[in-house]
Amino acid sequence: MSTPKAMQQSLALRLSSGAFLAFWCVLAAFPIFWIAVMSFKSPVDAFAASPWDVIFGPATRAGGDGLSVIDIAFGLVVIFFAIRWAFTKLPAMVQIYCPPGLMILGWIFGAVLYAVGFVLIFFGLMPLILGVLNSLLGPLGAPVLGLTTEHYVAVWGENEFYRNFLNSMLVTAGVVTISLTVGTLAGYGLARSGSDLAFWLLILALVFRALPHSVLVAGYLPVFINSSEILRPILGEGAPTLYGQPWAVIAVLVSINQPFTIWMLRSFFQNIPAELDEAARVDGCSHFQAFRRVIMPVMWPGVITTGLFSFLLGYNDFLVTSLLLDAQNQTMVPAIAGYFNRETTTTDQVEAVAAAVSITAPLFLLVMVFQRQIVSGLTAGAVKG
Repeated sequence: MSTPKAMQQSLALRLSSGAFLAFWCVLAAFPIFWIAVMSFKSPVDAFAASPWDVIFGPATRAGGDGLSVIDIAFGLVVIFFAIRWAFTKLPAMVQIYCPPGLMILGWIFGAVLYAVGFVLIFFGLMPLILGVLNSLLGPLGAPVLGLTTEHYVAVWGENEFYRNFLNSMLVTAGVVTISLTVGTLAGYGLARSGSDLAFWLLILALVFRALPHSVLVAGYLPVFINSSEILRPILGEGAPTLYGQPWAVIAVLVSINQPFTIWMLRSFFQNIPAELDEAARVDGCSHFQAFRRVIMPVMWPGVITTGLFSFLLGYNDFLVTSLLLDAQNQTMVPAIAGYFNRETTTTDQVEAVAAAVSITAPLFLLVMVFQRQIVSGLTAGAVKG
């Protein structure tokens, strides 16, 4: 459908808008691109003065690690089809094979399966096939771009970064689960309530959300440190100390995040006609049955969008996790900060960069798998609310 002439932008406005967007994209993508390139180079190339040496990695290539033209072309084709499959086939398969009442579990299972399959194909099967092809193609199979994965192997294997990853997953899963459970019930109740008390509760939640995180951490900190003495009259001599444990971080992050989830989910519930509740009640449902069987099935885009923001809060948090977790339970973000603060050799610094690049992979996977629900949710009510 063509745009009416009166609504068409002038050429100068289109050029300036395009130039601004292009500049913003370059500015935003450059740090991610640069650290991703550095993480696959030897320390000599990663910190080379010439940017071309950083990109093409002559020292890395001289060490026998690199990609040929065939490797690059084959890898780009696999990445293209992997992204296209995630955007088209994966959502359709989840919709077809997942029971309606278990849609969230179906999406999580589908995302994990997709990630495992991609890693096995890209890092397991492809090197075997391309190694044989490169040996048969002679000069065409010679490395032209220096690349090594030794820093990722060192970070995840020798430095046991996977422990920080598992701690991050535990904290994030706890924050998302509790925030969405409480947020959907509270948001539904507040959306359907017309009382003044609901209005003032929302204002109170907004004020609570505006408080600096350091204020909440400072308030909770003495309680967690003395939790063993506080809980001893109830649990006896075996009362645990919450300080340093993931449960303490989950409690604080849920407190920080809960006002936001309630506000966001309330705006989604307000866009669902109350007549649906009335029709369910006429058909014999209780209030909770109407909420679970009628309202929630049309709320999934909003729940997934809100869950994504809750995931980002728990996954990327630095202040709360660095103050409340001990070394054994440290998550990825403060662990990476520790790498940069304590390591001095260039090899250790490149490994720290590789760790920083690693934590972006789950975020890309999350957006790729749930992109339809996120767009649908953002246009359905959250932004309007």
